[in-house]
Amino acid sequence: MRAEPLESSPDGDPGIHGARSQPMAFAIKAEVRHPSAEMFAFRAQKTMYDGKRVAKGDTIFVFASENEGGPGLIASGVVTSAKAIPKKSGIARQTPRVSITVRRTVLAKRHLGRSELKAFCDWNDGLPQTELNFKFYRQATNKIVAISDQAATFLRSFFLRGEFPHEHGPA
Repeated sequence: MRAEPLESSPDGDPGIHGARSQPMAFAIKAEVRHPSAEMFAFRAQKTMYDGKRVAKGDTIFVFASENEGGPGLIASGVVTSAKAIPKKSGIARQTPRVSITVRRTVLAKRHLGRSELKAFCDWNDGLPQTELNFKFYRQATNKIVAISDQAATFLRSFFLRGEFPHEHGPA
């Protein structure tokens, strides 16, 4: 599946799982044909590691899949709509899929991809780099994943200071 640029913002979708008290952070690894687009549409994406909980208003870090010729981390954005894809009848085991739209808020300033993360393979070390390597590259399929606050903080370091609207004070 690939991201397609959108001409305008989608209408207000409340998200998949309704309102939460706090937005969560997610990351997506998918084909992205137009990395500088202001809006992305990701259709029927696989979800793992609580990725199915993605909802409108969540922060999402966008990785252009190396499997599809992309460079890795390219942008951060805000989910503007999220919709669960109904499961097909008659199939016992199915990976949950979600379609989302994302408004890009900032482009990455530094490179982060498989080559930088592959050394982080001690699955119990608690490092954010290891979490990202485990969730994205241990099973290298494209997917949406929920990420920890520590992983989100780590990913924010790949963008210039002050570019995240919710940040206040020194970085």
